[in-house]
Amino acid sequence: MLLITLFCGCGDGGNRCGPSSATVTRIVDGDTVELQDGTKVRYLMIDTPESTGGADDCYGQEASDYNRDLVLDRRVKLTYDVECADFYDRLLAYVEVDGVEVNLRLVEYGYACAYYLPPNGEDRRAEYENTEAAARAAGRGMWGACSVVTCDQ
Repeated sequence: MLLITLFCGCGDGGNRCGPSSATVTRIVDGDTVELQDGTKVRYLMIDTPESTGGADDCYGQEASDYNRDLVLDRRVKLTYDVECADFYDRLLAYVEVDGVEVNLRLVEYGYACAYYLPPNGEDRRAEYENTEAAARAAGRGMWGACSVVTCDQ
């Protein structure tokens, strides 16, 4: 049993990428958070307007604030895909709090764009793109407030 635990890395509730749950202690911006151990997590399948590093994109601060309201000081569930980390060494994950997937919620309410970057998200690409299309059509969030939406597309 010990060998199986060591091999899969699951002994502490984690998996091959990182922890399966953790507490968010800092909001970096609309699509990135920091966990209690200092690990940064970038949300899979989305991009929000920038609000860090001197950037002040339309709806960037609103996206960051909404993200804060959802997850700051909360225990979240983390689910990973094919690639575990990005170029900046941030974990890439779907983040869930109280049964709500934060990534998709941000798109649904117009705080984020769907952002497909293979190989992650292949099986959920249409879901995210359809959710963004519905938010655009309804003029939710940035889609109704910004003359120019800045997401990495």
